Amino acid sequence: MNARCSVLLLAPLALLLLLGAAQDNSTPTEEAVANLAAGRVVIAVVRDAILVATVENPIEPETRPPTPVPLSSGRLGVLLGPVFWWSPTSKVALASLDQELPHLRSHLIANVPHLAAEQSGEEATDLETIGQGLLERLGDVAGNLHGKVDLAPNQPLIRLVIADYLPGYGAEVWQLDYGVKQEEEQDGYWMTRVLRPAYLQLWPPEKGQPHTLVEFAYPAENAQQTLVTLLRQKDPRLQKIVASNPKMNQVASEFLDGESNKIAPADATQFLRGALDATAPPRARETMAIITPEKGCDWILAPPPEPESSLAQSQRPTDAPSLLGGSR
Repeated sequence: MNARCSVLLLAPLALLLLLGAAQDNSTPTEEAVANLAAGRVVIAVVRDAILVATVENPIEPETRPPTPVPLSSGRLGVLLGPVFWWSPTSKVALASLDQELPHLRSHLIANVPHLAAEQSGEEATDLETIGQGLLERLGDVAGNLHGKVDLAPNQPLIRLVIADYLPGYGAEVWQLDYGVKQEEEQDGYWMTRVLRPAYLQLWPPEKGQPHTLVEFAYPAENAQQTLVTLLRQKDPRLQKIVASNPKMNQVASEFLDGESNKIAPADATQFLRGALDATAPPRARETMAIITPEKGCDWILAPPPEPESSLAQSQRPTDAPSLLGGSR
């Protein structure tokens, strides 16, 4: 494996948010840019390992690729959505959630509803400390968001994907979605509150459900079909990989048959690297990490180094998508 996983700061994508400077509509508002981590996350729970792969969706010139970050020796988290918040007026960074995530823990868990113990064994509280810690940080940043937020149906403001091994329990994959609720205090001036995360456990699958790839996409609009769907459709890009040698044919069959737990990590890695390369958008950046019970987290494909840049050099493209509905 390559170097041990570490927290990285990667390049940005502009997504416009408006921070109201005052309730007086005649007072100009200050623009705060929240750069998106946009793209896909593909997780394969295979024999004695979890593979976490990400592919950037470069919907703008300065996208941030979704990047796994270690939350503990056997746990990785990937953030999707607006992760780097800054003010182009003052050139001040407001939050870098992907860098901060390993350190976001809450001490207020006693005051929030708990996950059922059987969902995550003895570690349910630890998962909640992460979820609540991110909620509190999001509340710090979004509390000053006074423009109307316009999200696509069923799309959260931020999604956190967590994959880990728990002693005595095994592999698990969680999705934490953070929505927002807004109340209009006066014309055009909104108070924004980030809602408690909705927890959804996606691995292990329910009894009788297939053991196969778990995939996520952000934004969900016009998201590419999943690798499993493309395999079922015999997509020519993937068929070329399947036909390359008998081992790749076997790996594809085991994913389709819901038997990913039979696949050796090296074979799954080879297949996923080829499949993601074949289906990624042009110039999209990719990452891949592995978690094993013995060694914890390692990079297979670390993110490439980013060119040095400053907030002063960052500019929002004129056609950047906005969370805000209507006109300013």
